[in-house]
This record gives sequence, C-alpha cells and structure tokens, in this order.
Amino acid sequence: MDRFHQINPFAKRDSHTTTSITTYKVLSLLTWLLSVVTTVYYDTHAPTDGKYLGGSIWHQNYHHYSGFTQNAVITSIYFVVMFILQLIYTSHLFSSDATTVNAAASVSSHFILNNLLHFAWVMLFVRSHFVWSEIILIINFFNLSSLYFRHAAYTKFIHAGAVSWPLAWTFVAIYWNGAIMVPHQHSLVARIFANVFIWSLLGYGLFFIVLYKDYTMGFALSVLSASLGVAQFFRQIIAFQWIFAFTIMSVLFVATVLVAVPAWTGRDDFFGNRREPVGDAERAPLLADN
Repeated sequence: MDRFHQINPFAKRDSHTTTSITTYKVLSLLTWLLSVVTTVYYDTHAPTDGKYLGGSIWHQNYHHYSGFTQNAVITSIYFVVMFILQLIYTSHLFSSDATTVNAAASVSSHFILNNLLHFAWVMLFVRSHFVWSEIILIINFFNLSSLYFRHAAYTKFIHAGAVSWPLAWTFVAIYWNGAIMVPHQHSLVARIFANVFIWSLLGYGLFFIVLYKDYTMGFALSVLSASLGVAQFFRQIIAFQWIFAFTIMSVLFVATVLVAVPAWTGRDDFFGNRREPVGDAERAPLLADN
C-alpha cells in the first residue's frame, strides 16, 4: 500500500521531491500551453480531417442550438480569464517559497490531467464526436471534483485557477455538450428538460457558496449563467430559458457578493460584524475563512 501511495501521482502529500516538482513545472506549463493553443485555434478554425462534418467551437455551438447554447463572446472572455488564472497558478510552482511550491505541486497532477482532458474534449467536440466528448467531460468532472474536495484549503489564486473555474466550466459544459449530443434538440421534450436542468446550476453554485463560502465558484457560475441567458435571449425572446438563466445569474451573483465582501474585509458577515484574526489570511482556507 505504501508503494502504491509513492507511485500514485494523485496521492495527497505534505512535501514533494525536487525531481517531482521539476516534473510538475514542465508538464503543467506544457499541458497548459497545449490546452490554450488548441482552444484558441479551434475557436475560429474548423478541423480539416475526421469522418464527420465538424466545425469550430462556436460553429458547433450555434449550429446545434439547444437549451444550453452559450454566448460566444461571454464564454470566450471566461476562457481568457480562466487561462490567465491558470498561468498565475502555474507561476506558484516557480516560487522561491517552499510552502507555496508544495501547495501548488499538491494539485499539479489533477491540473495536468485537466489540461489533457480539455485538449481531448476540444479535439472531439469540433469533429462532432459528441458522445466521446461528453465522456471526456464527465471524467474531468470527477477529476476536478476529487481535487476540490481533497485540496480545498489553498490560496485563492491556486484555488481559482486550478480548481474552481475549470470545475465550473466543466459542470456547465456537460449540459451544453450533452444537449448537443441528444437528438431532436428543438423538440418540446428537450426544451422542458432544459428548463428543468438549468436550475441545477443554481443548486450547484449555492452548494459551494453556502457550505464552503467559495465566492470564486459562485462568480464563475454566474458568468456562465449570463452567457447562457444572453444566447437564449437572442435565440428566442418569448421563452423561459433566458429568464431562468438571468434569475440564476442574479441569485448567484448576490450570494457571491454576500460571501466575498466579508472575506475581503475580514468580517464575519456582510453586515459589518468583524471576526478575530486567525493567522495568515492568504494561507487560510478560501472556502472556510477560518
């Protein structure tokens, strides 16, 4: 069992060897570049190979209209911010502070796997292999969920870049990709299912905001809900989906502010009650603030 723990890259460790940290530095940076370059390229370019008719990411998005179609501009901005946050996370591996490096290295295996799975998803999605791309998203959802619940107490820049923003995107993408995968996206049954399942975004977001005080997850999901709402509004003004999406966005954003402001100002709650200092605020768990 000890031997398995030693060779398992996803095992939780208090410290890392110089060799493993160097490996994490190289692989984290290379896989991040692979993820970014692939996403940027296929954002506007269609694949020229493959058995099925494909298209760019946003061609697929608008060609297969569904109840979870995203707005290209807002979601593209989300991707840009997420990639910047991921680069900031990667920079922690090159820190001169050993504690910071160990914290960043502890999530590197999951981060590297996330980058590889995101690359695989893009390659499959633009080639219209929607069933396989959905499977990739589900695998990544379990990967990032495991990371979230096993490594929740790191600094906000590590958490946002490596955990919460990729996880929020993957959760929404499962519905988006899944709606495209299912035939007859325009049918009444499909619209009803979309009207029901969209509320899972609210439940999922409130779960992390209320239980873990995770304002980064709340804000990420509110942005993606806004993207969904804008796309649905321009698709069909007389419909429930965009109203639901903007309602979810509003609730998540307000809940995020109610949690974020006290965290930033060192108070227990939004109404000004100050909490006692509990040590290094930067190293304190983002999700618990204690």
